[in-house]
Amino acid sequence: MVSTIFLVGYMGVGKTAVGKSLAKECKYNFYDLDNYIELKEKKTIDQIFKEKNEVYFRKIEHEYLKELSSLKENKIISTGGGTPCFDNNLNIINSTENSISIYLKASVEVLIERLKNGLIKRPLLSHLNDNDKLNEFIKKHLFERSFYYEQSKIKVKTDNMYVSDITKMIFEILT
Repeated sequence: MVSTIFLVGYMGVGKTAVGKSLAKECKYNFYDLDNYIELKEKKTIDQIFKEKNEVYFRKIEHEYLKELSSLKENKIISTGGGTPCFDNNLNIINSTENSISIYLKASVEVLIERLKNGLIKRPLLSHLNDNDKLNEFIKKHLFERSFYYEQSKIKVKTDNMYVSDITKMIFEILT
């Protein structure tokens, strides 16, 4: 089996939930890149965006992705929704030795349903105050980011699936 599994996809697709579940199943260490950044910076992602800006965030995100990628252990890294789209991060994701990238895909409708109640915790969405604006934003963003996500080695559709089912499917693909 591979030593590093990268989970990529849009925010709200379930990268963290699936990553934790898969890590248990595989007996791998689990890292959520956003949580790792918050621990290292001693600030929330929202604070980093507000106090510094997105450019600063993307710079440190790149550094911490390299740091996690280079750990010599079996691990699953749940990336942020924008991680693969910036600073040559996709190259790190797809060229880390003995690694595999997995794109968790969900429809716009499913993403809206999952994201609409937690907008305040997501800096890129917090200004969107109705479903139409959220729908328009996600469609546009997903269109822009899909180019990067689609370069993952494995693609898994997650609509109408439980975390346990997604975990089982990925585990079977990997073993």
